Amino acid sequence: MVFAGILAATTTFAESRSLRQLNTGDESRGWEAVGRIDFDTAGFCTGVLVAPDLVLTAGHCLFDKVTGRKFTASEISFSAGLRNGRASAYRAVKHAVLHPRYRYSRNTDADQVKNDVALLQLARPIRNTEVLPFNTANRPGPGAAISVVSYAHDRADAPSLQEACEVVDRRRGVLVMSCAADFGASGAPVFSLDSGEPRIVSLISAKAEAGGVPVSLGTALEEPLSVLLVELKAQSRFKQASDRTRPGGAKFIRP
Repeated sequence: MVFAGILAATTTFAESRSLRQLNTGDESRGWEAVGRIDFDTAGFCTGVLVAPDLVLTAGHCLFDKVTGRKFTASEISFSAGLRNGRASAYRAVKHAVLHPRYRYSRNTDADQVKNDVALLQLARPIRNTEVLPFNTANRPGPGAAISVVSYAHDRADAPSLQEACEVVDRRRGVLVMSCAADFGASGAPVFSLDSGEPRIVSLISAKAEAGGVPVSLGTALEEPLSVLLVELKAQSRFKQASDRTRPGGAKFIRP
């Protein structure tokens, strides 16, 4: 799709699309907190741990792209570090929250990308010394070097690392990046290495064109993540209150 509202100006940059698949334990070491999110039999997305029980991904991933129906938490699972049929940890999901300003639509616009973030709470935390959640950082400016770890439809069995891409532009809360994006890569974490360690600065939301060249689009995370944490806390409290008021195991006997 062409994201005309954001990419009206011709953009020139050196595009690098080299992807390195992480097929072995040595190759994937340090990236195990990136995993595949599966939605029953309706496809998958990429997600990343930001706490032992919290996974970030794109908001549109929580919707069936054919019917537009939102998946329930019970239909979602997360496989941390999935590689050739084995994962460092498998977890069910107990809560799934969207950014409150996100509205799902098949036609993507700037406001959707800006708020295209979701947070999954796992049924059990992942307590594994090999699977360490990533920290987040402020979004970088144009020209900043970034990396992406993702799954995609043609490389669904192991993650791939793209080390050499960059921020092309930053407009209206949306990052325009030279990184590769394809079906399944939605929700993939975008990393900055400025601090000497990988920190998440964005999530892949959509693909577009800039000056006729394919680019990927993502949101910043500072404000959306804090909003999602509030939403998750509210949902958890509501669920607890509902469980307390729901009748359970009562037996009724006719007089």
